[in-house]
Amino acid sequence: MDMRKLVGRNFGRLRKQKGFTQEKFAEASGFTQQYISGLENGRRNPTIVTLFELATTLGVSHIDLVLPDDESRSERSKSSKKK
Repeated sequence: MDMRKLVGRNFGRLRKQKGFTQEKFAEASGFTQQYISGLENGRRNPTIVTLFELATTLGVSHIDLVLPDDESRSERSKSSKKK
């Protein structure tokens, strides 16, 4: 499981659920829109402090950003069948 992609998917889903565009989230959080885009595309490797700050701005727990989603469960299932 690629944690960068998982965090990016979870973050993007939660951001949209909370009604933020990338630009509005950038304004509210202090992160750049480019950072947010890279995060959602799985190109960023956020620190635990960054996860906490992102989650705080979203009004969710930092754990929500790392919880496995359906896609990661599917990936895990496929990789365990190969073994």
